[in-house]
Amino acid sequence: MKILVVLPRFPYPLEKGDKLRAYYQIKELSKRNDIYLFCVSHVRVLPEYVEQLRPFCKDICIVKSPKLVNYKNVLRNFLHTKSLQIGYWDSVKARKAYKAFENKVQPDVLYNQMVRTMVYVARSKYPKVMDFQDALSMNTERRLDHAHFLWHYILHFEFKMLRSTEYNSFKIFDALTIISDADSDAIPHTRNGDIYITPNGVDFDFFKPIECPKQYDVVFCGNMHYEPNVRAARYLASVVMPLVWKQMPEARLLLAGADPRKQVRELANDRVVVSGFVDDIRQSYASAKILAAPMLTGSGLQNKLLEAMSMRIPCVTTSIANDSLHAQAGKEVLIGDTAESFADHIVSLLKDDQLRSSLAQNGHDFVLQNFSWEKAGLKLEEVLKSVAKK
Repeated sequence: MKILVVLPRFPYPLEKGDKLRAYYQIKELSKRNDIYLFCVSHVRVLPEYVEQLRPFCKDICIVKSPKLVNYKNVLRNFLHTKSLQIGYWDSVKARKAYKAFENKVQPDVLYNQMVRTMVYVARSKYPKVMDFQDALSMNTERRLDHAHFLWHYILHFEFKMLRSTEYNSFKIFDALTIISDADSDAIPHTRNGDIYITPNGVDFDFFKPIECPKQYDVVFCGNMHYEPNVRAARYLASVVMPLVWKQMPEARLLLAGADPRKQVRELANDRVVVSGFVDDIRQSYASAKILAAPMLTGSGLQNKLLEAMSMRIPCVTTSIANDSLHAQAGKEVLIGDTAESFADHIVSLLKDDQLRSSLAQNGHDFVLQNFSWEKAGLKLEEVLKSVAKK
């Protein structure tokens, strides 16, 4: 098949969840298909990043979209009661470039990621599949309780627009995919049971157990500019860890991930290290005894949990994160939905080497059995193939 993949961001480097998902899906699909990549970028894409995708793509089209134009489109969409983030990824330049690239490729099927790219393919004559990735409307709704004043109004507006857009996706696309059943259930449509579940995977050859000195007791990893990660990092360092320090005052916390916001950088002290971007995130995982991911908002499947478990690092998280993961609580992961229970789990793991070891091994086995990029890629390929045949 000739598959035209349409993305809102260039899928490299792999510092964001949508990039990671797109990169490995392209890699797997390219084994048996011809892949053509179209994407919009608000930043310059370095040549060495493009070279990372060359082995998997027959052709690549990248459209640089000026932020000033995108901010104008955000305002336009607000005035016309449309999703703000769709406006942010939209431009006349990008639409024209996409149409020309589509005419050149003449694909068997289109595969586009997230509702942000709907404007490019909505009127296309070709069979098309959209990957919701996760339920963006649910993600936005969960942030409302923590937002104030003008930001609360903006988020509420965007929540309603995303709900409407997700609903209308069923009219536009021949098939829809999503990362987990929890996200599928959150899509506002009576046919949400028809959405194909295509989970993320783990690169087991890369994220494998490695020997490393344990400089830290607890680590939290992620893109530190992404709001759900910022909130989780602040909650962990300011609310949970003080309860841990009452029992284990020498415990050290590492917050690792790209582009940390000021609110994250301010958490650094003699017991909390904020690393910022690291060349090899595996070193951050391996340098700690446990991974803590107290997700309070957000949606989708947490790659940090998959990667840490694949490296045989025991994990503590919340029900929000485990709703998509489906790990067995108490055996493969520990779940804490209050600061007290979360802190108790951390202390129990740090004090009990046997519990830490068994949880790490069970989590490792669970991920290896259920989260393979190869299996996920084959499932996605079947969806695309069935739509192309129609």
